[in-house]
Amino acid sequence: MGVFTATRYVASLPQVSIDWLVGEGVSLVLLDRDNTCVPRDTRKVPAEVTAWLAGARSAGLTLCLVSNNFHSGQVRATADELGCEVVDHAMKPAPFALRRAMEMHGATPDKTVMIGDQVFTDVAAGNLAGVRTVLVRPQSRRDLWYTQVFRVFELLALRNHPFEGE
Repeated sequence: MGVFTATRYVASLPQVSIDWLVGEGVSLVLLDRDNTCVPRDTRKVPAEVTAWLAGARSAGLTLCLVSNNFHSGQVRATADELGCEVVDHAMKPAPFALRRAMEMHGATPDKTVMIGDQVFTDVAAGNLAGVRTVLVRPQSRRDLWYTQVFRVFELLALRNHPFEGE
């Protein structure tokens, strides 16, 4: 498995099986913010994401946002709304923020999963940190200009990976 290969490919965060996470022994779920939990075009957490997060917490999972977004106030507000901790200015694909989040929560890589919408940031950071990774489709087509450039290369990287739930 390469650094740009996810453990699982799922159409959206609400379709990630909480039973699978628990069955795999996961205790900490690291979540990307933009276009994973919060669509870039509305900046509002969808009800189905809120419900999934509540279900994950009910199953005993700890949740933590790990975001590259440099707007700390927005990221903190989302974390507060979602009821989870946050590590911002993550600089993914570097694995340091993921390791910091694991340390904050006393989790080890074998008990952690990273869920995000970008191959070259979220999946790469998770793999470099030694955690399982779940790639989801972005919630919105709206992205930062440089993310849109990377999306072109993602299409090539994802051509042989079907997404569950589609």
